[in-house]
Amino acid sequence: MDWKIPLSDIEITERDVEAVERVLRSKWLSMGAVTQEFEQVFASFVGVKHAFAVTNATAALHLAYMALGIGPDDEVIVPSLTFVATANAVLYTGARAVFADIKGADDLNISAEDIRRRITPRTKAITVMHYGGYVCDMQEILAVAEEHGLAVIEDAAHAPGASLGERKAGTFGDVACFSFFSNKNLTTGEGGMVVTDRDDLAQKLRLMRSHGMTTLTWDRHKGHAHSYDVVALGYNYRIDEMRSALGMVQLEQLEKRNLRRQEIVDEYRLQFSETRGLSVPFSKVKRGGAHYIFPVLLDNPEHRAPFITELKANGIQTSIHYPPVHLFEYYRKRFDYAPGALPLTEDACSRQVTLPLYPTMREGDIQFVCDIVNKTLSDLARSGG
Repeated sequence: MDWKIPLSDIEITERDVEAVERVLRSKWLSMGAVTQEFEQVFASFVGVKHAFAVTNATAALHLAYMALGIGPDDEVIVPSLTFVATANAVLYTGARAVFADIKGADDLNISAEDIRRRITPRTKAITVMHYGGYVCDMQEILAVAEEHGLAVIEDAAHAPGASLGERKAGTFGDVACFSFFSNKNLTTGEGGMVVTDRDDLAQKLRLMRSHGMTTLTWDRHKGHAHSYDVVALGYNYRIDEMRSALGMVQLEQLEKRNLRRQEIVDEYRLQFSETRGLSVPFSKVKRGGAHYIFPVLLDNPEHRAPFITELKANGIQTSIHYPPVHLFEYYRKRFDYAPGALPLTEDACSRQVTLPLYPTMREGDIQFVCDIVNKTLSDLARSGG
């Protein structure tokens, strides 16, 4: 469908094109010097010692769990209000994903209080996901983790550049994972990054990213080695030079584009401040968010389908972030989850709609979305449908 206002959009400049073209002309396309530079620049931006570019954020999560030694008979507490990869990657290790509830309708992030209730002798780690680019209450979560001797993984797929106080997302846990998927704040089409301050984890991540090999093709090309050993079970989770080149240029614009996202979110919040039939989560978060998406909650879950349909009829694309993972067929059948297990998550998921948000939105686009949203909710309230 040719949307008048899509859910998301990316900005590709001539500098992006030129960066990728330089790599193509160099004829070295697999992971090499450009990727190394991207990793160094990204690590500096986030404020961590080590960063490893990978093929996608799911690979980053898998590596993170494996580096922490998570495996069969272990449990990892995760949010259900997330993309399924957060939980799937736990299962790749043979461990079990244990779902915890959100804080509530005003804060869709995982609840430290509910995390505490889910801890058992088998619990080995906690995974948080900074929903929408709003950093979780890390002080409380880290306190729970320290009390019980648990590792903390940050799923920061929504949160490149987000911060809580003076610290950026990705610097709180033992390890953090970022996504550079095509609709993210920083895009390389596909791609991701796993970061850590721990030297021991960095060594494992470096090996596991590329088959457990002691040297890479780039090392041998540069004459630094002529052979290699395999010292660990590894995976082929490498990124390529084209995506790394694009990522570096995108990173240069990230803070500027995140600020534009903030401006759009501020306008949405202002326009919806007196709207009946709708609430806006994270409205108390004034600064520091990456504002990856703009989620709203309808008061009446029965209004969601006609609301989405009416916006679509006006050329406005919407989405749902997300159906609760614990109620997907696979998780229901394998782990015997049923409706009612996470009441706050299930309530929010039944009412949530994501509205368009991207840095190149014009003022007229924002106003058009707000006008249609307000009119649609007013019509639904009058009709009772």
